[in-house]
Amino acid sequence: MRIHLCGVRGSTPAPGAEFVRYGGHTSCVAITPDDGAPDDGARGGGAPRLILDAGTGLRRVTGLLGGASFAGTIILTHLHWDHVHGLPFFSAGDRDDARVTLLLPEQEEGSAGAEEVLARGMSPPHFPITPAGLRGDWSFGSLAPGVFKAEGFTVEAREVPHKGGRTFGYRVSDGHSAMAYIPDHCPTALGPGPDGWGEYHADALALAAGADLLIHDSFLRPDEVAAEASFGHPAADYAVALAHRAGARRVLLTHHKPDRTDDALDALATRFRADPTVTVAAEGHLLDL
Repeated sequence: MRIHLCGVRGSTPAPGAEFVRYGGHTSCVAITPDDGAPDDGARGGGAPRLILDAGTGLRRVTGLLGGASFAGTIILTHLHWDHVHGLPFFSAGDRDDARVTLLLPEQEEGSAGAEEVLARGMSPPHFPITPAGLRGDWSFGSLAPGVFKAEGFTVEAREVPHKGGRTFGYRVSDGHSAMAYIPDHCPTALGPGPDGWGEYHADALALAAGADLLIHDSFLRPDEVAAEASFGHPAADYAVALAHRAGARRVLLTHHKPDRTDDALDALATRFRADPTVTVAAEGHLLDL
């Protein structure tokens, strides 16, 4: 599978000269299956068909499609703004010939359906249109924890702690490679854990177990955990330790704080320089598993 990092910022976009190298778009990862399609350059050996999260980075996916409309599935980890604000600006999905299935975590018992829940943040007076106003063939559905198929991939959903709404992490496999995606995670909600950064709990360990790649929330530094863990995020050091405990081969640190400058992220990368399995995620990076 080919993985495009389209947005690696958390909470709110970060424009400006201090955020060029790592990028300012919020959470979005696009995945292209390795189905033997010829590499035509612009589309990188085929079009992305599975998208994880729809932050403002979703706008970048249009450029990966070589002028074609999007036909595939978008899976949301949760409904915070930085994971959905790209939807109405996704040009390749807002066309008459687009086909989009959008899936989000099942909400509390008795709540509204997926489209109605999404419309609570995307409808007048907050936004000019509702999800139903997107052009093309859009369908909306809810997910419970478990394993399902999407666009030829096997996807496992597990619930992880995060403040302010049900949140899932995902494991995506094509039968040859596997990646885990946990962009928002508050392990301290389950206790301090052995290192003071939060518990290495069963669901996070299962998602990351033996994965070729773990893409994980790294919003905080260790010295920020005491004051800011209640915002719903872990230290980057937790993500690295989780990857090692779970036997993941590589870890990408993502969901960067909106005021974490390029220089600050360079410093983070330097701190982990001795560990070749650790990379600080940057918008626009391409990975083949």
